[in-house]
Amino acid sequence: MTQTSSPHTQALLTLLGTTYPLIQAPMAGVQNHALAAAVCNAGGLGSLPCAMLSLDALHAELTALRAATDKPFNVNFFCHTPPTPDALHEQQWRAALTPYYAEFGIAPEDITAGPGRAPFTAEAAELLAEFKPTVVSFHFGLPSTTLLAQVRRWSAVVLSSATTVAEARWLEANGVDAIIAQGLEAGGHRGMFLTNDVTTQLGTFALLPRIVQAVNLPVIAAGGIADAQGVAAAVALGAAGVQVGTAYMLCPEATTSAIHRAALASDAANHTALTRLFTGRPARGIVNRVMRELGPLSPIAPAFPLATTAITPLRSKAEALGSGDFSPLWAGQNASGCRATGAAEITQTLASGFHSL
Repeated sequence: MTQTSSPHTQALLTLLGTTYPLIQAPMAGVQNHALAAAVCNAGGLGSLPCAMLSLDALHAELTALRAATDKPFNVNFFCHTPPTPDALHEQQWRAALTPYYAEFGIAPEDITAGPGRAPFTAEAAELLAEFKPTVVSFHFGLPSTTLLAQVRRWSAVVLSSATTVAEARWLEANGVDAIIAQGLEAGGHRGMFLTNDVTTQLGTFALLPRIVQAVNLPVIAAGGIADAQGVAAAVALGAAGVQVGTAYMLCPEATTSAIHRAALASDAANHTALTRLFTGRPARGIVNRVMRELGPLSPIAPAFPLATTAITPLRSKAEALGSGDFSPLWAGQNASGCRATGAAEITQTLASGFHSL
């Protein structure tokens, strides 16, 4: 870092314990500990997405991550309130998918629960205490004060995402150490939690300075940042650091599927949209057949994460045929920095944006 770094950047570096104020975004479904470790060893803060991991899988991943790096790392959890299943809504959702089931020879009555996304629990907090990760980050607000106190026992740094100024102020009032300003461009799930109205969402470089002005904590810019120039622009607008996801998705350390990699490397990556179809909550991905035909934000999909169950068999059948027509091809609006090169090189390239100021 340069000597001209802002006090907030220095504060963030002290919190994270990293060489660069650069966070690799946690990306469930396209990474495991290997990507996180590579970023950590290159000077950034690698992140492990944990919302889709069982306790046994979480322990295994943390053990592998700790063996692969002695640097600070981040673990990320969701903290949504699980919805009450609605039989009528589920019936309507399956009816909308019935023509596709017929196309692929799927018997609707044979469909069982698909991969879930669980909120943070006391059991997970107890497991984390064994590893004492430097940073614990949350999506969709924060867990209860009791769970947060469990995390604080080993002096963990707590981060969470804000998609509006109101959310940023709420997070500051509820004890986070730094705030991730997640712009509309960001891939994957929106971190929104005070509203379900997607029209409240702003682009990164509109949202960032407003949050910087509204709070007294370090603010981390996320969304659409894919190169050193984007990093420099974020810092110029007051960001203490940046979080980057899509740029890492073609790295050999990522577990991104062949179908997803092909989409990211194609012109299709130029067209992304927020969609509820795959999980029930707005998330940005590359537009595909099911999004075009049902409408990406169709209210017919059940509440998060219940939508996953009925669409998962279609994803499996289509992917077996080499198609991503029913897959959540998560990606941000700017895939220009997404290259099939090592995570360490991507990290160093992005970090050069801090030195260019």
